[in-house]
Amino acid sequence: MAKGMILAAGQGTRVRPLTKYLPKPMVPILGKPVMEYLIEHLANFGITEIMVNVAFQHHKIEQYFGDGHRWGVQLGYSYEGVLEHGDVIPKPMGSAGGMRRIQDFSGFFDEPTLVLCGDALIDLDIGAALHEHKTKGAMASVVTLDVPLADVKNYGIVAPDENGQIQSFQEKPKPEEAKSTLASTGIYIFEPEVLDLVPSNQVYDIGSQLFPKLVEQKLPFFAQKRFFNWIDIGRVSDYWSVLQRVLRGEVAQMNMPGREVKPGVWVGLNTSVPWDDVNIQGPVYLGSSVKIEPGATIEGPCWIGHGSVVRSGAIVTRSILLEYTRIAAGMHFSEMIVSPDYCVNRQGETLYRGDETVSLRWGDARA
Repeated sequence: MAKGMILAAGQGTRVRPLTKYLPKPMVPILGKPVMEYLIEHLANFGITEIMVNVAFQHHKIEQYFGDGHRWGVQLGYSYEGVLEHGDVIPKPMGSAGGMRRIQDFSGFFDEPTLVLCGDALIDLDIGAALHEHKTKGAMASVVTLDVPLADVKNYGIVAPDENGQIQSFQEKPKPEEAKSTLASTGIYIFEPEVLDLVPSNQVYDIGSQLFPKLVEQKLPFFAQKRFFNWIDIGRVSDYWSVLQRVLRGEVAQMNMPGREVKPGVWVGLNTSVPWDDVNIQGPVYLGSSVKIEPGATIEGPCWIGHGSVVRSGAIVTRSILLEYTRIAAGMHFSEMIVSPDYCVNRQGETLYRGDETVSLRWGDARA
């Protein structure tokens, strides 16, 4: 069988301000952290021993997931940090360095290990991927997806020969310099001996350091081409578009919570909605204790987090309200992610509550 490794130590700087108070694997999709979907997916394929490396805001991950028994798995955590001036400071070891640290500690990785980034949704057939890894006699496999040439600059790009053996690995190349359009999805399968190539007690990265070393030493390092949904929440704009896709029902195994009160409109418990006096066009989810005032309009896809209030005459279009967000009367929020403190448009531009130069008004529904 195989073991699991979830990489969850990063700071998520490109999805700020979403990650100001949350580690990236805890960013919610349909009210569930991204990492919860990953754990469920691993469990479905019988991968039940899973290590997670953590650093920034690690308590939030550990308090939510605990030892993993709710999902029928065992979870372990490897904290990466240092003591400076009497405070413990998070200091990630890099994706490969973090795995080497676990290996040095206990030798945990004693069979093929499926490595996943904690911030992407996948519906990969893990069984088929492990089988291909084994039959090819691979020491390391990377699962790839074909991307448009213009997008190669956002990814690690692998160039395999006709047998799938990787000949080169380019980290975020310019389109004119890319040797292929196969992007690494951050899903890897490693045999234990791969970690012997990683130096101990050093920050060391899988993509930019370990992979070039595998290529250089001509080790059995293979690319797998698979068809599956891979939804990466690398930037705020990705988070917005992912939620739009999920709310439209385009992603398998992602079911709306709550109950469907009319086609395309789901509600949680204790919602206050004057149905005859509001205009709600699905797909829309209204979380528990949400209040929609008469004369408000909600044009889906929208997710309205629990405890939120949309005042009369306000219009919310294709947006996500995080929990306890109050939209002021008569305001129009379109294609935004809104929290009680800030709102972000889909290009990633952030406005903060109380900024006098901003005409939009919103706030905290608990106040």
